[in-house]
Amino acid sequence: MNSFTSFFTSSIGRKWIVALSGFALVGFVIGHLVGNLQVFLGPEPLNRYGHFLQGLGELLWVVRFALLAMVLLHIFFTIKLRLENRSARPDRYAVKQYRAASWAGRWMVWSGLMVLCFIIFHLLHYTAQVIHPEFKQLVDAEGRHDIYKMLIVGFRDPLASGFYIVAVGLLGLHLNHGFQSMFQTLGLNSHKVGLLIKRTGQAVSWFVFLGYASIPVAVLTGIVK
Repeated sequence: MNSFTSFFTSSIGRKWIVALSGFALVGFVIGHLVGNLQVFLGPEPLNRYGHFLQGLGELLWVVRFALLAMVLLHIFFTIKLRLENRSARPDRYAVKQYRAASWAGRWMVWSGLMVLCFIIFHLLHYTAQVIHPEFKQLVDAEGRHDIYKMLIVGFRDPLASGFYIVAVGLLGLHLNHGFQSMFQTLGLNSHKVGLLIKRTGQAVSWFVFLGYASIPVAVLTGIVK
């Protein structure tokens, strides 16, 4: 038990927590995107998908709280590791370190916090429906919550759509750097597969950005209506 506790309170253990929680969140982001892209298939598939999720009942809330725990763990330990690294590094190495690091890597904490703000807004907007309480009254012909109509109404606001596009852009940058760091922490980013992991991370980042951004763009341009 002591060895287990010591591992997860060590720097290496914290990095593993960041990596594993990040891995779980990447899986959710991709799965959520695949579900949302059904908006391009029309109201029926998307509303059926939403009805299925709502039909999970308490299990859906378990998943939501688990994801929230992953987000909080990921943010807390990322910030903690960054502060520990900064306090352990002499000031004279700051310039050299910044030159070696990528822009995305230097801004991982800030981009992560900005993405957190987006998540909170997204939950208030579409899940809790606090920003638009009228969304609760949207029902399709089958008596299901009309998620399709909700997306259309929500993304017709240029400010809301613009915010979503910027936010998923930051999410893409965060994923691009985090994907490589995750495999590095887990000891899977060897010299032989390093380029493959880098390219895969870039592909995943672009898929997430273009996929999520395509929905508000399609609504604003009238492709989806």
